[in-house]
Amino acid sequence: MMEIDTRYMKRAIELARHAGLANTSPNPMVGAVIVRDGMIIGEGYHRRCGEGHAEVNAIASVSDPELLKDSTIYVTLEPCSHYGKTPPCSQLIIDKGLPRVVVGSLDPYEKVSGRGVKMLRDAGIEVTTGVLEEECRAVNPVFMTAHSLRRPWVTLKWAQSADGYIDRLRDPSQPPAQLSTPLTATLMHRQRTMHDAIMAGSGTVISDNPSLTSRLWPGRNPNRVIMSRHNSIPADCLLLTDGLPVTVSRSGS
Repeated sequence: MMEIDTRYMKRAIELARHAGLANTSPNPMVGAVIVRDGMIIGEGYHRRCGEGHAEVNAIASVSDPELLKDSTIYVTLEPCSHYGKTPPCSQLIIDKGLPRVVVGSLDPYEKVSGRGVKMLRDAGIEVTTGVLEEECRAVNPVFMTAHSLRRPWVTLKWAQSADGYIDRLRDPSQPPAQLSTPLTATLMHRQRTMHDAIMAGSGTVISDNPSLTSRLWPGRNPNRVIMSRHNSIPADCLLLTDGLPVTVSRSGS
């Protein structure tokens, strides 16, 4: 049974990654697979924050609802047990009569955190947890860090030359060294769409005059935050003149 559960959970993990963090944040990315008699009869994933969860979409994809009463649903994250932007998925699973649920990882969010599994078991549903748990948790490092460790997930980014340099020594009148290629720049902008905020220091603003937007990749712009110890940001820099929101933190003042 464990080998079978692992096989279908792997597929649920694949589905979880379909939407992308930029679409589901601050919700997690979740995938669900419904199996009956060794065949997948339904699949779904959480497409966008505020829309149906993975379980809802997987159940809706099943052509004959009667088949659910003899099926197992595989979910990468514990089904929710509370009313938020959508009704609780645990209750939906109960109402549809699914007899078995396989969960990859428990949800660390305080309004769920084991309550979804308890609701299902109290209703007489067989629940298996911890199938490919580490892999399922790895799908949502931002969500897991926020709710388990109570801190943001931080990504450090820099461009470095093949011989280990970040930039060449130069006087302020010289342009910055160009280390990124068009491809790596595009990939970096994709990363920006997956983060809530991007932070830079006043030195970067002065030397590079960046916009810190995701203009090379379709998606949202991150919130822009600049650290400035001596209020030294030029008034005509892009960040202050492009009309987009920016937060300047007067550190050390």
